[in-house]
Amino acid sequence: MAVTVGLPGETFPGERRVALTPRACETLKKAGFEVVAEYSAGLSSGFTDEEYARRGVTLSSRSVVFEKAQAIVQVRTLGANPADGQSDLALLRPGQLLVGFGEPLTATAECARVAATGATLFALELVPRTTRAQSMDVLSSMASIAGYEAVLLAALALPKLFPMMMTAAGTIAAARVLVLGAGVAGLQAIATARRLGAVVSAYDVRAAVKEQIESLGAKFVVLDMGESAEGTGGYAKAMDDAFYRKQRELLGNVLKDQNVVITTAAVPGRKAPVLVTKEMAERMSPGSVIVDIAAERGGNCELTRAGETVVHNGVTILGPVNMASLAPQDASQMYATNLIAFLKLMVKDGAVAINRDDDIIRETLVAIDGKVVHPRVLESPGPEVKN
Repeated sequence: MAVTVGLPGETFPGERRVALTPRACETLKKAGFEVVAEYSAGLSSGFTDEEYARRGVTLSSRSVVFEKAQAIVQVRTLGANPADGQSDLALLRPGQLLVGFGEPLTATAECARVAATGATLFALELVPRTTRAQSMDVLSSMASIAGYEAVLLAALALPKLFPMMMTAAGTIAAARVLVLGAGVAGLQAIATARRLGAVVSAYDVRAAVKEQIESLGAKFVVLDMGESAEGTGGYAKAMDDAFYRKQRELLGNVLKDQNVVITTAAVPGRKAPVLVTKEMAERMSPGSVIVDIAAERGGNCELTRAGETVVHNGVTILGPVNMASLAPQDASQMYATNLIAFLKLMVKDGAVAINRDDDIIRETLVAIDGKVVHPRVLESPGPEVKN
């Protein structure tokens, strides 16, 4: 008997991604799964019901999708959709898998509510950054979209062109772009800004990324911090206030010469560190642009307002949110590919088999058998997660 995967439409305001594309559903069918999808689930991503039907997907109402599926896949589960996701709680049942983004380290109360339904919750942002788990790394997939989109937003907001141009009307100097943070989003931003013709430099607290930055044609900015912030699993670790104070002082001298600054620094489960203070932004020339990819985590710039554009002393600060949703078709395909790899890990011989000795399953499992079980979630604030 095949495992049935349910694909409900996303209900978070402005969310245009879908957890499974028609092509991904075809892949699942070939792997022995059945798929039932809500009517119009993929429409915001550019995928019609006819495309799903042609690939053997059964189309139905939302309630029937939840009723028939052993595994529900979403881009945003309740924790990442706390307001509009509440109505799905009544549709979940004991033993049913719920897989998607869940903000488990901050939305602890929502995790507890899912646990109370008896459903088994997996939060994909907790996929470990190991070689074996690369094919399931949704954070990297979505970060690459964000890095690309950040540069396009900056190019539209900047009152000058990115590339150098030699014209009959004179020579136009290339824009100077600084990328703060050289993780997946930062590296994609560097590559995109270079393709658009900008002169690009980048800074990261992890000296190990110098070679990657330079391989993309950008200059690596060196600040004498005296201490490394290299963390585990490919992330930067959180540092104390003295470290960030010194970092801001040294960065201020670099920022004043830039036309565009793109900030990407984030630590999972924590507020984003402030890298650009109000005073630092005021040293930048009028017309300059800051794009803060970390806006949803509180922002790397002191002036950032999530979801808003702020103009301060002539400097434009963009605080975009849900950036992967700006390119929903490709973002959905990447997410779906990660999701399929994850689902295959849990299905053996046509049945769901949750092997908690597997590090990927163990690290992403948030709730099972009516209880929140993930140690990091249990340690997070929120009395409702205590069992």
